[in-house]
Amino acid sequence: MFYLLKTEPKVYSFAQLQKERETVWDGVTNPAAVKHLREMPKGSRLIIYHTGDERRAVGTARLLTVDAADPKVPVVRIAAGKALANPVELSAIKQSKLFAESPLLRQGRLSVVPLSEEQYEALLSGKL
Repeated sequence: MFYLLKTEPKVYSFAQLQKERETVWDGVTNPAAVKHLREMPKGSRLIIYHTGDERRAVGTARLLTVDAADPKVPVVRIAAGKALANPVELSAIKQSKLFAESPLLRQGRLSVVPLSEEQYEALLSGKL
């Protein structure tokens, strides 16, 4: 499975995740986003996306564990991956037919977005 996780880089950046190597991904309150977190299978591949002034996909991560004992606040641990060689700007994502129906564009405030394998690979390669 593939997901995109949004973060405000002034609050928690991809560089900080790389420095720490692992973290608990918390602060998610949107019910749809929480549902996605609860349903993530171990090993899911992740794209980290900076919101705010940057608005671009910047790096990768991997899901380590999900403890959904409290369904309203799942405890999600992720491990840092690599920075994208070619970060992908939101403007490029918006122009790609691949993302036309994606919640990334349709639900802009959704902080956890499922991706298809094709979408994940396009962000990873930076070729939209």
